[in-house]
Amino acid sequence: MKDYIRQRVIEIANYIYETKATVRQAAKIYGVSKSTVHKDVTERLKKVDPKLAHKVKQVLEFNKAERHIRGGEATRRKYEKLKKNE
Repeated sequence: MKDYIRQRVIEIANYIYETKATVRQAAKIYGVSKSTVHKDVTERLKKVDPKLAHKVKQVLEFNKAERHIRGGEATRRKYEKLKKNE
């Protein structure tokens, strides 16, 4: 693995762990695709730092479990905004 990839993997993983960010949020911050972030933290991180990989996996599982709630909130806000503009 190239050094710049290894460094990105560790930076993204630390960001996700410290801020409890989603894959989408991390991708936006680091200017890479969601697929890249996902591959970095699920595959590459295991080779670089297995302990950090386990911690990040827990954050990702929590985010996945709450994904439907965040989606519902976004939809609610969208329709409230539309209602106000009528």
